[in-house]
Amino acid sequence: MKWERVQVKVKAKETPEGRKPPGRKGGAHGPGRKWGHTCNAVKNGRLIYVFGGYGQSDCQTNDVHVFDTSKSTWSKPMVKGSTPTPRDSHTCTTVGSRLFVFGGTDGNSPLNDLHILDTVNNQWSTPVTRGDGPAAREGHSAALIGSRLFVFGGCGRSPDDMEETYFNDLYILDTNAFFWTKAATLGTPPAPRDSHTCSSYKNMFFVLGGEDSSNSYLSDIHVLDADTLVWKELKTTGQKLVPRAGHTTIALGRYLFVFGGFTDDRKLFNDLHFLHIETGVWTKAGTAGEGPSPRFSLAGDCADPDKGILLFFGGCNQNLEALEDMYYLDTEMKADITMGEPKPEKLSLRKELKRKQQEQLLTPEKGRELMVVDESFRSALLSSPQGVMSKFTHQESEPGGDTSFEAKVTDIFHYGYSVEARISGRHLRGLLFSYKPGYFDAVHSHLTRKKAIENSAEAKVREVRRAERREARQAKLMVKRAAEAVAVVHAVVTPNGVPAATAAAVAPTAAVAVCAPVATIATGTAQANTTPTQGAV
Repeated sequence: MKWERVQVKVKAKETPEGRKPPGRKGGAHGPGRKWGHTCNAVKNGRLIYVFGGYGQSDCQTNDVHVFDTSKSTWSKPMVKGSTPTPRDSHTCTTVGSRLFVFGGTDGNSPLNDLHILDTVNNQWSTPVTRGDGPAAREGHSAALIGSRLFVFGGCGRSPDDMEETYFNDLYILDTNAFFWTKAATLGTPPAPRDSHTCSSYKNMFFVLGGEDSSNSYLSDIHVLDADTLVWKELKTTGQKLVPRAGHTTIALGRYLFVFGGFTDDRKLFNDLHFLHIETGVWTKAGTAGEGPSPRFSLAGDCADPDKGILLFFGGCNQNLEALEDMYYLDTEMKADITMGEPKPEKLSLRKELKRKQQEQLLTPEKGRELMVVDESFRSALLSSPQGVMSKFTHQESEPGGDTSFEAKVTDIFHYGYSVEARISGRHLRGLLFSYKPGYFDAVHSHLTRKKAIENSAEAKVREVRRAERREARQAKLMVKRAAEAVAVVHAVVTPNGVPAATAAAVAPTAAVAVCAPVATIATGTAQANTTPTQGAV
């Protein structure tokens, strides 16, 4: 392996007065000294985008510079749109031709905003996200698998904003739907940390090193299966990595290259290690040429995956001074996974179908009405076993008429339920979300306990029998409530003795309960021959 310092080419400007030096304006000399910035390769490594970081003006920056590896020239493009606020210690992840910037710090407070730079037209955008997103943080890390952006760890503030809090939570962003999910993982997660790195290989997500809340430095590697969301610690051999934080990790095929970092005794590193992902063997690389000095908070990416060339830029030295030098590393290896558009995840047909169903539920179709369920019905659902909810169906018809309705809970997932109703052939479908603060934790705990129970055949039999008994009791109760609700509708008479048909005309907003006397799911109008009845189902 060989280091080579990058020699930037600077062209003189043509002016009416003749050729003049380009100067700093326009970015011909590059972004200058930086640490806490990001480097992202696009167009298979031909262009390297550098964003943000703490600059030589002793402040956070939000400018964009582009290095053309084929010409060895810097440029500062004229970007459009709403530029993110200046920051450092953020993440920037390449998703095709787009760069997803998340979090960081403005020097005073951690951030949790999301911005996207389209490198085709150099335009910023700020998408509107949904779901359960991460708290504000810096020093976190992220990696892409398929179309999902995984964000792990980092450092933020406690709810009272009095002290630092280290995270070990995992969030997943659907980069197509812009929907955040707090992952309900199994296994033992990595300890809370910041200044670590995250990488991906196939459907595996890696967390490496960092600093924990007790100011201890780490070199452990944890692997998350992106399909099952199960954590495990990778057992490694060989010339193991010394514990560190503030390093950078670049993935090249089945290898992870780790460079730089620091420890608590202010020892900085400029050694190079690489890990063979499939065997778990560490190797301390011997290199030729003059490489970078010891540093931390640098950034880098793969400049040529076909030739195995990596690029490293900037960082901070032992005197806490920002650096601006840039280096190529010829690894003499070739990536077995090319860069560019994100590769589709390899999922079974069952998993693909399940994901498609959830995406359809989260994106209402044209003309589809979202159901609204009141608190009493929500409580009934949350207390019901999953087997009852997925199988329960109630049907009812208007006496002497052709109006009928059918209501059922079709599915349960970690953030709520899907509900369907049919009124005289009109199909209504929607989602019931839980906004209870402890609900997600309860579901996560339930899933963990369920996983352990499934390992015992005897426990399975007991659970099936208990579920059958609960199902019978709950179904009977819910059918009874629905029947009572319908009976109430047909027994409605005003205080003056006016029949229900006349009362409905006077008060068209009267509500009808479906599964509980006070439940309201959606708004619709039911017709029974010549007797109109207003109902919300």
